[in-house]
Amino acid sequence: MGNARLLVVEDDVDIANMLKIYFSGMKYDVDVAHRGRDALEKVKRALPHLIVLDIMLPDIDGYEVCRNLRVSTRTSHIPVIFLTQKDERSDKLQGLELGADDYITKPFDIEELKLRVQGAIRRSERESLTDPRSGLPAGRLIEEQLRRIIREKEWALLDVRLNHFEPFKDVYGFVAGDDVVRFAAMVIGEVVDELGTMSDFIGHAGGDNFIIITTNEAAPNIRKRLKERFAEEIQTHYNFIDRQQGFIQAPRTDGVLEKVPFMTFAAGLVSPSSHSFADIREITELAAEARRQDAASDSSV
Repeated sequence: MGNARLLVVEDDVDIANMLKIYFSGMKYDVDVAHRGRDALEKVKRALPHLIVLDIMLPDIDGYEVCRNLRVSTRTSHIPVIFLTQKDERSDKLQGLELGADDYITKPFDIEELKLRVQGAIRRSERESLTDPRSGLPAGRLIEEQLRRIIREKEWALLDVRLNHFEPFKDVYGFVAGDDVVRFAAMVIGEVVDELGTMSDFIGHAGGDNFIIITTNEAAPNIRKRLKERFAEEIQTHYNFIDRQQGFIQAPRTDGVLEKVPFMTFAAGLVSPSSHSFADIREITELAAEARRQDAASDSSV
């Protein structure tokens, strides 16, 4: 997996810089926001695996930041550790009621904070809440969303997967493969931000497979834009020679090299406007079939 991403939300520049240097030295990818609204914007652009959040901020306080995170389908799963000078029981209870995962009081022991960060990320991954590469909701959280929508109308589900991912990984290696998975998650997030709604859900079903739950109205445009953007931008993940020739040469199981096209997105779309669903398994089966048909139609072009 890639390095876990931390977002430190702290208006004290010295503390923020100290935490960035310390956790970067622990091989985390660390971003810093000095204001609450800046933090919410950064979360929209790239989901962190965990947020260290000061309560006393110059614009909106940490409680309001946490409240915003918890009411959004896209960010409700992100672990939050409050970091504050407040030590009153009522303050701690307020943070925990808002869904904070932990609470540490200044002045703090950096080793203790490190252990709490590691523990929160491990719990999230162990409980199948997030995928360790993308930071997106996984397993149980995806199932919860499927159980929610099966009782509702006007939704659409997109089953998105990478075509030709395994040959790419065979040639370029698993580190490059993980980079592509994170890139795919970023593109999906940006397109859903552009064309979807704040209540849309993005999940990482595993490997190179993603799930988007959006409105029936927005889904076709999201699907079209996703495929276009990914096809345009994925070439930066190939070397110069492969970009020039327009394909890679990947080994088959018998060792013979074959030409493999660049990766693309295959996206299957299902909604209650065109199907009736008996259970959540039927939703995922029909979406996977629609995605396979989309991949087949792309390969025949």
